[in-house]
Amino acid sequence: MSQILLDAGRFFWRDEVPWVLAFAAVLALVALRAKAVQREAVAHTVGFFVLAVIGQFVAALLSALGFSMGGAVIYEMCLIGAGLALIRLAGLVGFRVVLARLALRMPLILEDILVILAYVAWGMVRLRYAGLDLTHIVTTSAVITAVLAFSMQDTLGNILGGLALQLDSSVRIGDWIKLDDISGRIVEIRWRSTAIETRNGETVVVPNSLLMKSKFTVIGSRRDDRPRWRRWIWINVDFNVAPARVISTVERALADAEIDALLRDPAPNCVLMEFGNTWCRYALRYWMDDPRRDDPTDSAVRTHVFAALQRAGIRLAEPEYGIKLTSENAEHRAAVRSREIERRVKALAALDLFAAFSKEELTAVAEHLVYAPFARGDVITRQGAIAHWLYLLSDGEVDVWFEPPQGPRRLLSTLNGGSVFGEMGLLTGEPRRATVTARTDCECYRLDKSGLQDIIQSRPAIAEEIAGILTKRELELDSLKQALTAAPARARRNEESFLDLIRGFFGLAD
Repeated sequence: MSQILLDAGRFFWRDEVPWVLAFAAVLALVALRAKAVQREAVAHTVGFFVLAVIGQFVAALLSALGFSMGGAVIYEMCLIGAGLALIRLAGLVGFRVVLARLALRMPLILEDILVILAYVAWGMVRLRYAGLDLTHIVTTSAVITAVLAFSMQDTLGNILGGLALQLDSSVRIGDWIKLDDISGRIVEIRWRSTAIETRNGETVVVPNSLLMKSKFTVIGSRRDDRPRWRRWIWINVDFNVAPARVISTVERALADAEIDALLRDPAPNCVLMEFGNTWCRYALRYWMDDPRRDDPTDSAVRTHVFAALQRAGIRLAEPEYGIKLTSENAEHRAAVRSREIERRVKALAALDLFAAFSKEELTAVAEHLVYAPFARGDVITRQGAIAHWLYLLSDGEVDVWFEPPQGPRRLLSTLNGGSVFGEMGLLTGEPRRATVTARTDCECYRLDKSGLQDIIQSRPAIAEEIAGILTKRELELDSLKQALTAAPARARRNEESFLDLIRGFFGLAD
């Protein structure tokens, strides 16, 4: 028995075996330590190599026992298997480790093709050493190859298409593309097809040959770290509104709006694209950096634009086929107007700022109110700006921010429906002392200086009561700022100071 094992060992342990085993061990260790290589693939390859080596020793035992023919066949088969495993390990290390260190990125399809060609070359070499004449195989295989190529032309077209897509970098894994009605991110390029993951959580499998034959769009520029995509929003406005006014209103609405995926640079812009039968058609173009959020961002942009147009008194063009079924006569319009004024009077009467006003004076103020809706994220007033009006918040919530010269802005308070803000600008003409943004979609009414001019000039005593309220408001605002920023207290203005400001702003005599 010992002689048999000795003979088998001499047959198995040849001069090149230690070098082959050492080479396989080094390749396996390098592959296992590389993050770009899957450990499962390395483990399977190493396991296959170990089985092939064990098979060679078994073949050596068979030869020592006298089964020379069977042992030779098994040994040759196991030798081919061990060579295939080494080629696979060498391919993993070469393509995933060495080329990665050299900053060279090889397409996966090309890697697979080169490894397969190495498999075929190794198999043919071993067959040649085994004494098999390959001339007859090559001659016969030419006919077989022609038949297979004709029957598998679609499959070959997909394979070659996938190889071409990666070699010329037409598309890459991670690219966002648009193909007909499909829009999504490429997650995998296989031999036969390309997998596209849509925003609906679906994976669409597109044959590679279709991508080669069809026109598709790669979203964003590859020079940027994140894809930037320009979106178009169409707006139709009546001819009776000046284009310059529409463009400035729309662009100003997005200049301060807080929308997550919308990019500030390049800035959104609005252009007049064409004239319709009864309307001008505008295109609002903006850039976004997250293609997954195209529809929600479009919706947010439309919401801000719609609210801005309403605040400016600009109506969207009605469809040409629109028919009004209700005849609105003068009495109907007067009744609607009367109910609206009554609702505004009740809202004004609940505010301490207008507590000294009579019913007739509140009605006069209510008639000067202008409906001003805001979308969530809109900047309603900006700290430091000069604007001679106040806002009555009828519904929604707004945030009041203090913006120090240095450092981030700080939240002072949140106002709910029924509040009033911006009164300092209306009554004294001073710059805004805080920034106000819409926490939710808000409905506001705006009152300018002309709405109070006649009332205060006809009854100057109202100015004294308002001055007391402004003094209280300033004290509250300064207290909030000091609590947040630890800034030194500023000089307090008394009621007489505010009264002088109001008289000077409205032109009242002392």
